[in-house]
Amino acid sequence: MTRRPIDLSLYLVVGHDDTLGRPIEEVIMDAVRGGVTVVQFRDKQGATRELVERARALTAMLRPFGVPLIVNDRVDVALAAGADGVHIGQDDMSAVDTRRLVGPDVIVGLSVTTLAEAKVVDPAIVDYVGVGPVFATPTKLDAAPPLGLKVTAAVCGTLSLPIVAIGGITHRNADSVRETGVHGIAVVSAICAADDPTDAARRLAVRSRRPMAELTA
Repeated sequence: MTRRPIDLSLYLVVGHDDTLGRPIEEVIMDAVRGGVTVVQFRDKQGATRELVERARALTAMLRPFGVPLIVNDRVDVALAAGADGVHIGQDDMSAVDTRRLVGPDVIVGLSVTTLAEAKVVDPAIVDYVGVGPVFATPTKLDAAPPLGLKVTAAVCGTLSLPIVAIGGITHRNADSVRETGVHGIAVVSAICAADDPTDAARRLAVRSRRPMAELTA
């Protein structure tokens, strides 16, 4: 499979409950201005039709800026909305079935929460891996136990795929997470709960990446 390039440098996970009552579109675009490179839409409560409409609108909003929209869990929503990708967990549809349904051109991300799970990931099926939680996180109540930096580094040494780390990552610990060998970091509240999502994203962005401050809403 020819792998689609994806810049995981700064990966935003966001849903309606994460934005402190602000419009999700506003928070996302503010974050993209600061340097976010991927957006994952995560909404476990919405009705299917509502999710499809929102994912379709977000995809259209982000595509001109080259920022892919990834749908969390819902393969059906990702396909119906024409989103760029889908991200699945260990308890969701299998990676094999997901790839069979979405075809070769849709991005497929897979969460791993242990080194054992990482060792059985098939790089012919999955485009990237999300590893975590690295640290304890309040934004996912059913999260697995924290891996810590040492295990995160071990996962990076096991996989040949691009890896994005998630879970409790803040401005204070982001550099230590990057030093484990991950290709990027994923955050929720570090951007979504910030008074200024653009500034928060800019502070988290990989130094070598130029913030997209010139974007307009």
